[in-house]
Amino acid sequence: MRARGVAFAFLMALAPASVAETPQYGGTLNVGTVVVTLSALSWDPIDWTWKANHDYGMIREQLFSGNLEKSIRKGGHYTFHAEAYLPTEVLRGELAESWGWEDDRTLVVNLRRGARFTGKPGMMEPRDLTAHDVVFTFNLVDNSPKKAQADYWGYIDSVEARDDYTVVFHFNQYNAEWPYRFGYGYQSSISPRELADVNAKDWRNVVGTGPFTLTNYVQGHVQHYSKNPEYWDAEPIGEERYPIPFVDEVKYRIIKDEATFLTAIRTAKIDILESIRWIAVDHLKETTPELKWARWLATTGNFVALRMDRPPFDDIRVRRALNMAVNQREIVDLFYGGHAELMAYPQHPEFGGYFQPLEEMPESVQELFEYRPERARELLDEAGVPEGFSFKVQVCTCSPANMDLIPLLDDYLAKVGVRMEIEPMEYASFLSRMTTLTHGPGYFMNNGHTNPTTSIRKFIRGHKWNPALYADADFDAAIDRLMQTRDEASRIEQTRALTLKLLEEAPSIWLPTNYNYIAWWPWVKNYGGELRAGAVRPGPIYARIWIDHEMKREMGFE
Repeated sequence: MRARGVAFAFLMALAPASVAETPQYGGTLNVGTVVVTLSALSWDPIDWTWKANHDYGMIREQLFSGNLEKSIRKGGHYTFHAEAYLPTEVLRGELAESWGWEDDRTLVVNLRRGARFTGKPGMMEPRDLTAHDVVFTFNLVDNSPKKAQADYWGYIDSVEARDDYTVVFHFNQYNAEWPYRFGYGYQSSISPRELADVNAKDWRNVVGTGPFTLTNYVQGHVQHYSKNPEYWDAEPIGEERYPIPFVDEVKYRIIKDEATFLTAIRTAKIDILESIRWIAVDHLKETTPELKWARWLATTGNFVALRMDRPPFDDIRVRRALNMAVNQREIVDLFYGGHAELMAYPQHPEFGGYFQPLEEMPESVQELFEYRPERARELLDEAGVPEGFSFKVQVCTCSPANMDLIPLLDDYLAKVGVRMEIEPMEYASFLSRMTTLTHGPGYFMNNGHTNPTTSIRKFIRGHKWNPALYADADFDAAIDRLMQTRDEASRIEQTRALTLKLLEEAPSIWLPTNYNYIAWWPWVKNYGGELRAGAVRPGPIYARIWIDHEMKREMGFE
């Protein structure tokens, strides 16, 4: 089988690329997603889980999504790697057919006709989506006690159904994040009104208008999605528009062990593996040369959050000292083998003008990314902790890279008299510690870049994703002003200034941002390594993929 596969790969390399292939229907797409180690966290929209759109985003649709016609693969300029950022130029209506401002505080959204809920026995009959479902969803999620911040939608006075296909959002003030927050964000998926009468936590009650239905879920093993044959959307290829989805099934394979999911892509048990550490890439390329590849800069920042509500991390000198005690460049060169950026958080290089390169930042920021152990010891002396100290740090076992990196961080800090008490935890317990504010003085976090303004908004007082418990009244007021700014050039200027303030005050030990790799088999068509078409939402991407069954058979895998 392998010899035939290698020979086929050689012949394919010599063959000219087809301009527009004819899509094929049928088959199963097996995916090891960017979170291949994690099962669904919840199926209930009021739980406000960050992973929701990843899990039910192929079933429940949103008002907006990313326009995949603007992808690099199709001649555009957008990678669709961003965790939750869709610039205006790549935004498309999904359940929204059109939208516009009636006045400065009234946004009118006209819904797409023909989008239908699939229905579910014992819950609801199939029916058309209406504006009343959008209003229901907004109120349901807005009233959740688990919101990331109490006033997340505080800028909206009310949402009304003007008629069955017109939704009106009444603002009390402008908010620059409105397309993200209720259009394509983490809590934006539209549910039917019938959800109020059933157990929303039960996966069997997940109903939507999307390209797939959820037909089976085995925690820790598989999430099984089946084609919705009445789905409304189509994919333009050449001069034709083809109904989607192309595949009959999509299966998320939940695989806890890194060696096992690497074996799964090598042996074609999965068709796509979306997150591969650099250290495994060369071996995979050698053993499985048929695979196709893409590289993406992680959209989660790596850092050790330092609780600023208690000594010694309430002292900025201690926090800055710990940053200078870590040899960041050595981590880039040796731990990541050069497959990382020294500074790419809280802003991401793909955020355009919002991102300011480190070399353009003031010395007060640049020195935090230089290895200066002598200066670190001086700062600790000035702060009154010359003998050093130890502190407990929680770290999630779900990240092999974090588990490998944290002992190295402990070694760096030991050279200036500081030690970490490392506490490995499973993800559910790890997350619960933060959300209940029972985490230790240190918390090794991978937190999403999200989008340019949300990335820094997470540092406001009381935000769910603020494990350092950063609290600054002036910063909070500046975020309020930023959110109310309509002009993007001004938002960019304000965002840059607030990003510098955060970096300088070092609520965390800032760490390099690593590159990851995506591998897929060449029979996976209409795909170029795109990851998300909204907030952690791959569903629209998978719905447009087809399997070249003849190629798969010729390569000995079908």
